[in-house]
Order: sequence, then structure tokens, then C-alpha cells
Amino acid sequence: MDDAYVVSPEWTEAHLEDPSVRLVDVRDAWEFDAIGHVPGAVNVPFDSYRDEDSDEPGTLPGATAFADLLEAAGIEPDDTIVVYDDMHGVFAARFVLTARVYGHEDVRLLDGDFSAWNRERETTSDEREFEPSSYDPEPLSAEESPLIDLEGVEAALERDAIFVDTRERDEYEEARLPGAVRFDWREVVDDETRRLKPEAELEELLAEHGITPDREIILYCNTARRISHTYVVLRALGYENIGFYEGSLTEWIAADGALESGSE
Repeated sequence: MDDAYVVSPEWTEAHLEDPSVRLVDVRDAWEFDAIGHVPGAVNVPFDSYRDEDSDEPGTLPGATAFADLLEAAGIEPDDTIVVYDDMHGVFAARFVLTARVYGHEDVRLLDGDFSAWNRERETTSDEREFEPSSYDPEPLSAEESPLIDLEGVEAALERDAIFVDTRERDEYEEARLPGAVRFDWREVVDDETRRLKPEAELEELLAEHGITPDREIILYCNTARRISHTYVVLRALGYENIGFYEGSLTEWIAADGALESGSE
């Protein structure tokens, strides 16, 4: 699995004293303070980088607003960012996607979440102070970005793309994009370890749903949170032709897009 997208707790623990490796905890501030956190982590709560009033697609906060968050956290453009939450990585993966769209090249998801880390490794309630940085974002171009808009989705429906719905069964059966296959984002997580399943098992699981590296893949859910996790996992497995539908089903329904319903 490509550690440019997902890194192990072992790797992270070995780099806790590396000043160029910055840990970002995206849980609520009270969790960060009261429950504890990974040593050296800085808190950037999930709500701070989700802006439903933004002019950006979906709920992306905008490049300048996101850069302000990184500046306040003392993160430099060349830093390696490792992100975690306590929800199997789904909120952390959203940070990874956002940072990459806005041009931060080295940002990775911690394999496992805070609870997985806390079982075997040191945590702290002490908060390290960081000097604010100067961060000039360089968002990816439309050609470089994985984001796909409404018109792009309409065009992909006419091609041999596979649409992947990462929501729960009842949501999928109520309404979905035409021809979409359901792949619950949590299927890639081992319930016992709270970490990702072994790579070979993940590849077999994805293949059973027709999600293979040779296909054009379009991911969607309701508001693009859950597909962030699936996107990061697919990239870590070497998948490249992935469209990330930021507007997801919320935008599609608002635009009166065609829908299917019923059982799988």
C-alpha cells in the first residue's frame, strides 16, 4: 500500500520527533483536550474545513480559508502531514482530500484512528505550541484535480465509467445514480483492529464489486465526506482514474438528475 496516502502507526510513532512531520487531529476540541491526543498533534476540527456557504464546489472551505487554518497550526507547505480522527479515518480522509486539492503534496491518512492508537501507544493532554507559518496555497488545476462536476458526471454516465455509491444500503435503495454499485466505505476497515484490511483482501473485495484499476471510477455519497475515505484508500492501492463527485447526490437531486431506486 502506497505510504504517500496511508501511513502505519509504526511509521508515525517513529517520526514523532521529526519537526517536518506534522500530526493533525480533526476531532472536536473537547475530545482533543479532555480525552487526549497523539503527542505533538495539533487540533484542526472537522467543522473548520467544511464551509457550506462557500462558493467552492460542495462544502470545500476555499483555498485561502484552508491556508489560514494551516498557518494557524504552524504547518509549512513542505511539511509531511499525517491526519487522524476517531471515526475510522473518514473525517481525517476529508482533510487529506482537501489539502491535496489545494496543493499540499505530502498529506497522509493514519491507518487506524485515535482509539486504535490509544490501545498500544502513548497519548497526552499536553498541547505543543507552534509558531504560525506563512502558507501560500497552490490549488490543483482542473486537469490535475480529482474533482468532477455535474457536467462531468453527466458525461461519464455516457461512458463505461463505474459509479460507486459509498453509502448505507437504505440510502442506496432510496435513491442513487443510474447503474451505480454500492460499496459501503466501512467495508475496507477491520472492525476489531480499527485499521484497514490487508491489501490483498481489499483488492479482492473491490474486485467483487467490479471496482478494478482498469476502470474509470466515479465516487459519490451525499455530501462527499464518505467518498473521501474511499478515495484515499483507492489511491493508496494504486488506483489512478478516479473522479471525486464533490457535489454528490445532494447536488444531483437538486439539479433533477436521473435516479434509480429499489434493492441492489
